[in-house]
Amino acid sequence: MTTLRCAVLDDFQDVARERGDWARLANRVDVRFLSRHITAHDELVEEIGDSEIVVVMRERTPFPAELFARLPKLRLLITSGLRNASIDLGAAAAHGVTVCGTPSSSEPPAELTWALILGLARGVVTENDNLRSGGPWQSTLGADLHGRRLGLLGLGKIGARVARVGAAFGMDVAAWSQNLTAERAEEAGATLAASKEELLESSDFVSVHLVLSERTRGLVGAGELRRMRRTAYLVNTSRAAIVDQDALLRALGEGWIAGAGSDVFETEPLPLDDPLRTAPNFLGLPHLGYVTRRNYDGYFQGAVEDIEAYLSGSPIRTLG
Repeated sequence: MTTLRCAVLDDFQDVARERGDWARLANRVDVRFLSRHITAHDELVEEIGDSEIVVVMRERTPFPAELFARLPKLRLLITSGLRNASIDLGAAAAHGVTVCGTPSSSEPPAELTWALILGLARGVVTENDNLRSGGPWQSTLGADLHGRRLGLLGLGKIGARVARVGAAFGMDVAAWSQNLTAERAEEAGATLAASKEELLESSDFVSVHLVLSERTRGLVGAGELRRMRRTAYLVNTSRAAIVDQDALLRALGEGWIAGAGSDVFETEPLPLDDPLRTAPNFLGLPHLGYVTRRNYDGYFQGAVEDIEAYLSGSPIRTLG
């Protein structure tokens, strides 16, 4: 039996090997794990050009049509989760590449959203830094959650989970998206805002939970940020491009809002010289929303299952 080659890309933390039962593929698939992120197509093709199977982590490495054209051996592409906007599914089909997804949970990003909200509201990073460095004892005045308004841009699986936690904190939860109905909002324990503008103007915390599309790209720009209260906080655990990054930097620098938290960036890993790294009142995390033990078990065990199913001639969780 011919042994196929499989490359697992962007294993930043070097954990993919232990989270999946790759031994089940022994003698059929030679699996190698790449922890270094490769952006240049020339280098990537040189690294994985001999692989029939490639496993990608979320949108860390995009697969446009041009890349499929340069990987003639590729037959199976697996992405963590069941949606990946950075894969050109049409090009994959045109080049005879099967694309499959894996199980994924909506709980981890909802939980991380609250880490950012609470971290901003109570000055957690500042106070911890002061405590560890011998700085002042109590230097921030926390923002309350109880009785305040939480505004959600998007009320899908993740947004609905965030809404329920907000209600448990005693917050007034409102939501808006272009197709959201009052009935759907009520099911999640929220009220439907009259408009995006009304939501921004009335909320003490605004959290983004929309899918990136042509309709949502740049949805929160300078005009929207100026509508927010100067005491309000913006949190984004969805996709960076939904919020105009230049406008966000200006909003933080000029004090249009009290602060912002983000787990997503237009370029990842975030360049060392990116101004967001030193922006005032900004709490940033390196895209940890989906990075949990249970989720990674689903990703990489799911990848093993996808490969086994493909080898048996009956692919599962196919996309496109």
